[in-house]
Amino acid sequence: MSPLPSSPASVQIQQFYDKGLAHASYAIRAGRQIAVIDPGRDPQPYYDFADEHEARIVAVIETHPHADFVSSHLEIAEETGATIYCSQLVRASYPHHPFDDGDRLVLGPVELHAINTPGHSPDSISVLLLDELAQSRAVFTGDTLFVGDVGRPDLREDDNVGGHKREDLAAMLYDSTRRKLMTLPATTKVYPAHGPGSLCGKTTSPDLDSTIGRELQTNYALQPMSEQDFIKVLLEDQPFMPKYFGHDVQLNKAGALPFEDSIRAVPRLYGDAALEPGVLVIDTRPQAEFKKGHLPGAINLQDGGKFETWLGSVVGPDEKFYLLADTQIALDTVIRKTAKIGYEGLIKGALLTPEHLPATSPTANVEHLRERPEDFTIVDIRNRTEAKQPIFPGALVIPLPELRERAHEVPTDKPIMVHCAGGYRSAAGSSILEAALPGAQVIDLSEAITDFQKQVVH
Repeated sequence: MSPLPSSPASVQIQQFYDKGLAHASYAIRAGRQIAVIDPGRDPQPYYDFADEHEARIVAVIETHPHADFVSSHLEIAEETGATIYCSQLVRASYPHHPFDDGDRLVLGPVELHAINTPGHSPDSISVLLLDELAQSRAVFTGDTLFVGDVGRPDLREDDNVGGHKREDLAAMLYDSTRRKLMTLPATTKVYPAHGPGSLCGKTTSPDLDSTIGRELQTNYALQPMSEQDFIKVLLEDQPFMPKYFGHDVQLNKAGALPFEDSIRAVPRLYGDAALEPGVLVIDTRPQAEFKKGHLPGAINLQDGGKFETWLGSVVGPDEKFYLLADTQIALDTVIRKTAKIGYEGLIKGALLTPEHLPATSPTANVEHLRERPEDFTIVDIRNRTEAKQPIFPGALVIPLPELRERAHEVPTDKPIMVHCAGGYRSAAGSSILEAALPGAQVIDLSEAITDFQKQVVH
């Protein structure tokens, strides 16, 4: 949670940043009234902020139904009596007040104006903060404009989330940036909903705020170009789309159940409880522990900075799974992370590491790979943009989010060596292939991949 420069003096803008999801949300405080924009699944930080300032949350604004995390807008409204504001184009099923072009919300000495800025989604809005002199001070751009990037327009093509063609949304985004955002005063502060690492954009800057003037100078997407050139540039090299994105759009349109209630509802298993055959096991322990012993067929998705994203990329939104960790604290942590993407209802049981772990995984013989790479079937599970710079010539490229569905494509006549860019994904990938290809020798190159990358660079 970090305070941001605010103007006028009586108004405070507070940014809340979730590094795991690269998600930024905001509280705007004017005296004892607060408006929250794009809140994350856990509402407690916003309640704490209100209590700290003896203020009341009176408004919750959703810039669009988010694909990459579950929002607490409905929970906050039900808890505090705040009004939810969103575009009428959302067709939200929760109680709300339409917030579109021409609509405004008075908050103490400032006004918040809705600006329809479709493109990332057809129902996206930005929120312009005007001071008592009607001067533009800040714009909260949701997933329309990031620092150094704009929101990707290819997340609403599935019929379940609207069936909107990416080219059509990209054209809308061209119009939204040129006619709406780029015409704001250069000094207007830009507060986006995402930072670096978000899968809602592709080249997001490490900075978490900016100005319109700076973006006009440095953002590739805001440079002079035709609409067709913009569409072409924008659609090039977009990152993969996790399996959970469409699920979260629908969940956010309806409004999620309260966070803590959902956490408490997760079934807990104790002792050596029998697990139902055929149900996926997600083992969140460190890879070294997993390799020493694990349940047959388990996937090693280690708890880490991007656990939520990879969970929702490997596991589908209709797939039940067991969640395993080595301590109660670690288990509680991954349950809460699972809930941030709306997957807590898929947990068939959460449990601590059983005593009996019959399966083991081999360690990589790095020297053998270095001297005779042809002795292995090498599987590169990096994303396609990463794999454009191959580390091993002739490697089979299957990005991690596709590996479970495409495991049958991997030949088993040689030992299989799995690599990514740093070791985290290959732990998951090798365990996926180990489960999918019984009898095959599957080896995780793990962090040793960095040595081979250095050789490629040199």
